[in-house]
Amino acid sequence: MAKEAYPYLLWCGGAALLLALVAFWLPLVWGLVVLVGLLAVFVAYFFRDPERAIPPGDDIVVAPADGLITRLGPITPDDPASPWLVSIFLSPLDVHINRAPIAGVIRDVMHRPGQFKSALRDDAALTNEQFIVVLEGARITVTLKQIAGLIARRCVLWKGTGDQVACGERIGLIKFSSRTDLLVPPEVALCVRQGQRVVGGATIIGRICSPE
Repeated sequence: MAKEAYPYLLWCGGAALLLALVAFWLPLVWGLVVLVGLLAVFVAYFFRDPERAIPPGDDIVVAPADGLITRLGPITPDDPASPWLVSIFLSPLDVHINRAPIAGVIRDVMHRPGQFKSALRDDAALTNEQFIVVLEGARITVTLKQIAGLIARRCVLWKGTGDQVACGERIGLIKFSSRTDLLVPPEVALCVRQGQRVVGGATIIGRICSPE
């Protein structure tokens, strides 16, 4: 479980204890105790942090998050040099840990304050609160965006500029429903499709083509 869950669990535990004390005099309050208990279970479930088997290979790009691919294609159609955009929508029931899609060095981190529109909107990548991470690998450079959504109000990044990361390594999370965008260069041959569900760190979304 991610450490960001602890403040929420402490709040739920304290509220449940206080309500339980009140319930000895007002039995109807037991319903609220159960409700707070269920909330604590949801928080623990939401912040779960399962281990993942990272696929081997130095030519792979793995999914940076769990969720549903809602957009897949070149940023600029008809431009052969256009990067690919892979947008992954994370529902409140998905694991919200973000992982490095390739091994490399974080060259730049930018925080962009913004709005909290639905993460499913195309313009969310331009207007919403987000972290932008530029990750340089041995063969390609990719850009990852943690984008806050309608419910999500905070992106959390555990890494900084200059940090070395392994492929599939945990780099942060986004609280509650959100979106993770990945921009990869055109020399990556994608092997996923729009509408497919992916698993962060485990699903190979593309392979780096060898130069001819």
